[in-house]
Amino acid sequence: RFTICNMAIEAGGKNGIFPVDEKTIAYLNGRVSRQWTAVTADADAVYDRVITIKLDDLVPVVSYPHLPENTHPAAESGHIKIDQVVVGSCTNGRLEDLQQAAEVMQGRKVHPHVRAIIIPATQEIYKEAMRLGYIDTFIDAGAAVSTPTCGPCLGGYMGILAAGERAVSTTNRNFRGRMGHVDSEVYLASPYVAAASAITGYIASPEEVMK
Repeated sequence: RFTICNMAIEAGGKNGIFPVDEKTIAYLNGRVSRQWTAVTADADAVYDRVITIKLDDLVPVVSYPHLPENTHPAAESGHIKIDQVVVGSCTNGRLEDLQQAAEVMQGRKVHPHVRAIIIPATQEIYKEAMRLGYIDTFIDAGAAVSTPTCGPCLGGYMGILAAGERAVSTTNRNFRGRMGHVDSEVYLASPYVAAASAITGYIASPEEVMK
């Protein structure tokens, strides 16, 4: 839900909102110290357009440079060689994201020509990932694990791309120069695809690694 709300703007929306439900309330418990009020749509609200997406029919996709909407199936990427993989930041650095990446990296090694960087979204997630053994999995695979930070997502530090370099990243935007040099390329993907690509050294679907 966080990811969809975050990326609604790239899909052409002005805002991304989910209705408050039991999952929302459970998440807020222990995280919010003040009173809050759920905002809901009117029962007779009229919508300009309704789109229904069957999630079971979706396949792993990759956003090619230099726009998030420039999407292609991961399985059809044709072994595009990469130099770096980033799993994390605010968009795909939650515990379930790290779990997916660890599932792919478990017992495997990061390709020798790839820099793999793991960035938990929060300190709480970092601690829980350590408790569950995900951090050990990443380190054993040859990845570098960072303290929670935006870091390379906005070209700040730790994983800045040089001219001609390509990265697969689970971060939220891949505009020209977003993660470094204007002549670098950023491919956005899910944690599954990013982790699989870190292992193979090229853009790959998780099925290719987890046969």
